[in-house]
Amino acid sequence: MRTQLFQIAKFGAVGVVNTGTFYVLYLLLHTWLPYYPAYVIAFLISMVGSFFLNTYITYRTKPTWRKFLLFPLTNLTNFVVTSVGVFVLVEWFHVNEKIAPLAAAVVAIPVTFVLSRKILTHRDADRPADEVPVAARG
Repeated sequence: MRTQLFQIAKFGAVGVVNTGTFYVLYLLLHTWLPYYPAYVIAFLISMVGSFFLNTYITYRTKPTWRKFLLFPLTNLTNFVVTSVGVFVLVEWFHVNEKIAPLAAAVVAIPVTFVLSRKILTHRDADRPADEVPVAARG
C-alpha cells in the first residue's frame, strides 16, 4: 500500500511536469496553428516524455520496446477523454481555448495512472528473451 501511495505521488509530480511541458508546447504551437492541431501535436510529444518520466521516475522500471509500443494504448483513453473534453468545453461551453486542455486533463488523471501502472510495471520476466530495453538500442 505504501509503495502504491508513493507511486501515486510520483505519478502526480511527473504529471505536473508533463502537463507543464504539454501546455508550453500547446501555447507555442497555437501561435501559428488552430487550437486542435496544436493540441494533438503537443499531446503526442508529451506522451513520449511521459513514457520515459514514468518509466524511470514513477515506476523505476526499465523501458522496453514492448512497453513503449503499449504505452500509447494507455494514453488512448487519456486522449479520448481529454479530446472530447477540449471539444465540448470550447465548442459547447465557450471555454477559453488556452484553458480547456488543462480542465479536460484533470478528468483523465485517475484512468491514466491505473493503465500506465499496469503496462509499465508488467513483469520483465514475462517478456520474450529477445526483447531489448529501449535504452540499449541505438
